[in-house]
Amino acid sequence: MIVLKSEKEIVSIRKSSRIVAQVLADLRKMAEPGITTKDLDAFAEKKAREMGAIPAFKGYRGYPASLCTSINEEIIHGIPSSRKLQEGDILGLDFGVVYDGYYGDAAVTYPIGTVNLEANRLIEAAEKAFFKGFEKIQEGYRISDISHAIQNSVEAQGFSVIRAYVGHGIGTSLHEEPQIPNFGPPGRGPKITRGLVLAIEPMIAAGDWNVEIKDDNWTAITKDRSLSSHYEHTVAFTQRGAEILSIREEENLPYAKESPYA
Repeated sequence: MIVLKSEKEIVSIRKSSRIVAQVLADLRKMAEPGITTKDLDAFAEKKAREMGAIPAFKGYRGYPASLCTSINEEIIHGIPSSRKLQEGDILGLDFGVVYDGYYGDAAVTYPIGTVNLEANRLIEAAEKAFFKGFEKIQEGYRISDISHAIQNSVEAQGFSVIRAYVGHGIGTSLHEEPQIPNFGPPGRGPKITRGLVLAIEPMIAAGDWNVEIKDDNWTAITKDRSLSSHYEHTVAFTQRGAEILSIREEENLPYAKESPYA
């Protein structure tokens, strides 16, 4: 069942989402060659707690950390470790918190030092695909229109969409209905309705879209070991239109974040 959120609830989700946005922005400054992903995880948890939030992922279905750190061919759910980042890596960071009973969730992929052209293109393609999906959050569209827009954007740039994982509703639970695949035909699924709060998250690969799980039973990797990129925001559809909630206050436009790829 899809639970539509009131304006008051969306205010609460925005607060939690802005904490996520601040932590990810701080991690960007730290994500340099030589630092371990375990160090990034420790910072993320400490910072979130200092801001009054509880890390959402730690202990969720047994996940052992607060931050997901996915490197190169790792798609999502990479577990932080003593592995040091290296020049030329790309690093996916996925983070969520619960604050005052409401969840926020977002993900970014950062280049570590100087990366090659394909890696840069892949990172940008995931972000661009998110915004193409975000454009469909308006009256007259359905959930699969988001999915279709994401797939079209990714494949037009020569990359593939990971199909094993999806976006989701979010609110008083981390994962709620509806599910939002990043592929599929348009015009299907629930209508875009005011009060929807969604976590839209393209996960894409430079090569094939097939997936394997590492021996840790968490980390998803591309089967062909091609690079992968992940980009996610928590968004809402309100009386004022579509809004990205998981950006810092100083980045926020009055009610909506416009696409840089319009």
